[in-house]
Amino acid sequence: MNETVGHASDSSDPSDPSYSSDCSDFPDCSDFPDSPAITQTRLTHATHRLATDLLVDAVDRPSADPGRLAELRDFLVTHLRHHHETEDALLWPRIVAVAPETEHLLHRLSQEHDRLDDALDRLAAVDIPTGGQAAGTGTGPAGHGADQGRAGLRDDLRPVLREAAVAVRDSVRDHLAHEEPVLFPVLRDHITAAEWEEFAHQVVTTTPPVAGHLMIGFLDEAGTPAEVRSMLADMPGPVQDLLPAMRSRAAEDLRILRGAAS
Repeated sequence: MNETVGHASDSSDPSDPSYSSDCSDFPDCSDFPDSPAITQTRLTHATHRLATDLLVDAVDRPSADPGRLAELRDFLVTHLRHHHETEDALLWPRIVAVAPETEHLLHRLSQEHDRLDDALDRLAAVDIPTGGQAAGTGTGPAGHGADQGRAGLRDDLRPVLREAAVAVRDSVRDHLAHEEPVLFPVLRDHITAAEWEEFAHQVVTTTPPVAGHLMIGFLDEAGTPAEVRSMLADMPGPVQDLLPAMRSRAAEDLRILRGAAS
């Protein structure tokens, strides 16, 4: 894949003036109207950029909480896999059925998914001792797991984790720079609102409940309240009831991962 690609920002902190969550820095992206399909895809990709940048940034901090690093890593591995697996299995066949001329381009994107899987395997294999299990669902009260790993990441582990995190971040950046100029025109021209709604429902209802509060936090940073409500509309009722607690926990975790005192 390309060594150098455009990306929205090197900053993982939305308070940084250089941070941008939209796709205006990507070829052709800003030309597309904000249909639900394009808006939701743009926001999902923004969460991937935010999360991969943050893991690289956070692992360099001597005070980084291993428990939160492990949870962010698990979030990335799980949700990136689910995202590209649903594209390969559910979205690409829909697109090829109405735009067969895109098949070879989508095949290349699926090959990039395979290479990203290799990088995710290496990231998942890094053993991050936390002194306990990081929370799995991300739906518990704010502060759960906050006392794990207060001693910080072991010095011998830091370069290993950083190398794996950088490989995933760079793979995601390259891949999205290739995917968005292909995908946005297709979503605009060939996928109906009903088709997208059916696909989005399948994605939401099959999303693994791993550190789900981080997804809420990243979405809140990347999108407007209306855009985020649209993204979360298909979430089950019991999960909707937990959104305030998930938002509170995400804000705390992301603040600490970015280096603020707890």
